[in-house]
Amino acid sequence: MDKEFLTRVFSTIDISLTEQQLAQFEMYMTELLSWNNKFNLTAITEEKMVIIKHFYDSALGLKAWNWTGEEKVLDLGTGAGFPGIPLKIICPEIQVTLVDSLQKRVGFLQYIIETLSLTQTEAVHGRAEELGQDKLCREKFDIVVSRAVAGLPVLVEYCLPFVKMGGVFLAYKGPEGEEESQAGAKAMAALGGKAVRTESFLLPEELSKRTIIIIKKVKRTPTGYPRKPGTPAKKPL
Repeated sequence: MDKEFLTRVFSTIDISLTEQQLAQFEMYMTELLSWNNKFNLTAITEEKMVIIKHFYDSALGLKAWNWTGEEKVLDLGTGAGFPGIPLKIICPEIQVTLVDSLQKRVGFLQYIIETLSLTQTEAVHGRAEELGQDKLCREKFDIVVSRAVAGLPVLVEYCLPFVKMGGVFLAYKGPEGEEESQAGAKAMAALGGKAVRTESFLLPEELSKRTIIIIKKVKRTPTGYPRKPGTPAKKPL
């Protein structure tokens, strides 16, 4: 991995990495690309693009919201660990729960957690609709993040039940964030959320647009949400 390139692109958003953090990112990339040969974790395999489209993109949540660095964080639909693992590497004091519905990906995540010696980090196999009704998870997180999982009306139903009162859901989106925020307004109101603002970014070099929609939890989520597995996707609010 080109550590100088990683250092340079992160410096554009005022994030400086220690040698340990650089080593963790390097190990993460090595294992990601190695495991990707066994089963599909990412379509992005060129190293600079992994840095830009996975590592840098994941870190943008730290620029969209003012973190204390000690939050309890849930990454829903994390896939190969984005954005949760990069956020944990950069902010080692946060507590991170990574959730994915595919056991193979959870196995990879558990291996990465151990390999990178990430403390206060766990990978959980499960569905948002079921975990969101679990009293151990429901309204227990300061920040929930999710990247490229579903349209916002569906994503809000998946994620807001996990956010504690006063906490935030950071929805990582592409260039149509403002439009998605409007489309998700009804779902936000039903689930106890309110859009605070949308932050826009350009990825370095390839200059594609990213947006992060910041949704604050202003009311408790009604007990009927999330609905049964499959229902949010089939019948969005």
